[in-house]
Amino acid sequence: MTTTPDQPTPRRGAVTNAVGRYERFTREREPDGWEQAPPERAEGAESEDLDDWDDLPPLRTTVQRDASRSILARNTSPDIPFDRSINPYRGCEHGCVYCFARPSHAYLGLSPGLDFESRLFEKPDAPALLEAELRRKSYRCAPIAIGTNTDPYQPIERERRIMRGVLEVLRDYNHPVTIVTKSALVARDIDILAPMAAKRLVRVAISVTTLDRGLQKVLEPRAATPGARLTAMKALVDAGIPTAVMVAPVIPALTDHELERILEQAALAGADAAGWIFLRLPLEIRDLFEEWLRTHRPDRAERVLSLIRQARDGVLYQSAWGKRMTGSGPIAEMIGARFRIAARRFGMEPRDLALDCTQFRPPPRAGDQLALL
Repeated sequence: MTTTPDQPTPRRGAVTNAVGRYERFTREREPDGWEQAPPERAEGAESEDLDDWDDLPPLRTTVQRDASRSILARNTSPDIPFDRSINPYRGCEHGCVYCFARPSHAYLGLSPGLDFESRLFEKPDAPALLEAELRRKSYRCAPIAIGTNTDPYQPIERERRIMRGVLEVLRDYNHPVTIVTKSALVARDIDILAPMAAKRLVRVAISVTTLDRGLQKVLEPRAATPGARLTAMKALVDAGIPTAVMVAPVIPALTDHELERILEQAALAGADAAGWIFLRLPLEIRDLFEEWLRTHRPDRAERVLSLIRQARDGVLYQSAWGKRMTGSGPIAEMIGARFRIAARRFGMEPRDLALDCTQFRPPPRAGDQLALL
């Protein structure tokens, strides 16, 4: 399905479905008249006169099985505080237009645009694969990060419950885990997370990009509302689960003015730590985001893009370690300074957030021989 910039698909983030970078051919939109609004009903006109102007069917979400044989993804990036992660799903129905995971759909021959948020892949074997990995004699425990690519609590998790299965394995093995999400669904698993938190085995971070519901509806169309995220944050904190807020991404001239307000509301909800990330536009996301800007916020598109370039040494994205998360130059430095001042004011200064890896033990299985020591 394609759409023109002035007619975005309802409840979807990307405006179009541009092909990925590995495809041999590209597609171009060519207006053919079907994008026009239906004519106004003339007085006395019969309803069948307008049948040809019926709305197009909605872009529905499809889910396919991902037959991956392993579940732990490894990385050695020096600016990322973890070396292993789990992604229960490929693609994300939240539809956040800025999502830096979008380019991964190009590896599947799909578009990082509308395909990324409507053609999803589930990993139902994730709990079993994780258990097999944790039982290997060569395995060495370190915190596993979940939600660093696609959201483990996106809408299909309500039925699939793959993330919950993964958490049950981690709980049974006393394995530490960190979770990042934009969904209020994380509160569903408090019954698992709270006992893990009592053992210093879990931390949760809830990402809040904006408190403006109108902006959030087009920027992150199927993610939880800002209010629902704050409510989930409070529920986690009340259950004794250490919870942070991620102000991510910060978009200059669009969301950066909300930085202090977001931290204030998160502090009221009980968040004890905070982080921020400057907008990242790698690969296909650059064009997708610019297209979104010119469709939904045309009056400030040039201003936003100009400020991004000023924070990226004249380009829209830098992939260099140490710069890709925060940017550089006066604009980025000012945002960073504002964040540090506000975090200090609301009691979210950096502290030791280490989880306990010493409790990790594979639980005994039926027939296992007991150890002598």
